[in-house]
Amino acid sequence: MKVVFFHRKPRPNYNFSVENLFAYIRKTLPPEVSWDVKVLRYFSEGFFKRLYIGFEAAFNQKGINHITGDINFIAIFLKKRNTVLTILDLGLMNNPSAAARWVLKMFWVVLPVKRSAVITTISKSTKDELLRFVDVDPMRVKVVYVPVSEHFAYVPKEFNKNRPTILQIGTLPNKNVIRLANALEGINCNLEIIGDVDKELENELNKCKISFSHSKNLSNAEVLNKYIAADILSFVSTYEGFGMPIVEANKVGRVVVTSNILSMPEVAGNAAHLVDPYDVASIRAGFIKVMEDEAYRESLIKNGLINSSRFNVENIAQQYTEIYRSLNE
Repeated sequence: MKVVFFHRKPRPNYNFSVENLFAYIRKTLPPEVSWDVKVLRYFSEGFFKRLYIGFEAAFNQKGINHITGDINFIAIFLKKRNTVLTILDLGLMNNPSAAARWVLKMFWVVLPVKRSAVITTISKSTKDELLRFVDVDPMRVKVVYVPVSEHFAYVPKEFNKNRPTILQIGTLPNKNVIRLANALEGINCNLEIIGDVDKELENELNKCKISFSHSKNLSNAEVLNKYIAADILSFVSTYEGFGMPIVEANKVGRVVVTSNILSMPEVAGNAAHLVDPYDVASIRAGFIKVMEDEAYRESLIKNGLINSSRFNVENIAQQYTEIYRSLNE
């Protein structure tokens, strides 16, 4: 059984990598699945470059085609009966331009979904969103979670009650760091940020008198060390298709404060304190709760170690294998 994984051309200094995710999954696929990887020649930008990579994909299809996200539109150029499309999230539908939303909906959602035999989403929340945007048989849409990396493992740490370190992954607008800064005002802590800190965010952090440090373009080992050094993971996003930092913190044994919307409660289960990401008072109360209530904090950490087992790479590779088998019959 042959599978071709179609990957976008990766952009430099792009921290989240769906390519790394599927490389990890491929290592665990059974011997019956042979595979190739096709990295498309151009970045996904402009009409003519996208047209080129669509034809490039068409000439490189063989066996089962698996589109791994971001370049959904190439499904239009592939054989429907052999195509699996993975949709990571539908954040593109938040584009402020009505014209852009129409183009994105048609060429990244509606037409690719209709031209794929099986669609996978990385959370039930994303599946539910997808079904609101396109009329498709729900049975064709499979939820296959993201596996937690083998690099992450439990590392016990005594919680710093006097001045805990709070780890914040990402600084894009959906990461909600401005509200986080306001929520932490007056709380004795250190905020460790992974991502760019622009002038607006820096000014807000300084205005709220938040002690912070930041870094970017870290290796996997460096990111892991940030988790190990932290006391709390902050992940109070306003939008996520999944929320892998929740599971990574769970596996390392760090308490998590995350949002009560979209995919985040689904991913966290009973292993995080949930807050309203649009309410600064709710975010603040969540951090105070996990800082001050030791028994509650320890219960969340214990639940997190159990929760992380749901995202075992062997289970997820098996789910993809079953999908490939269904198209190979």
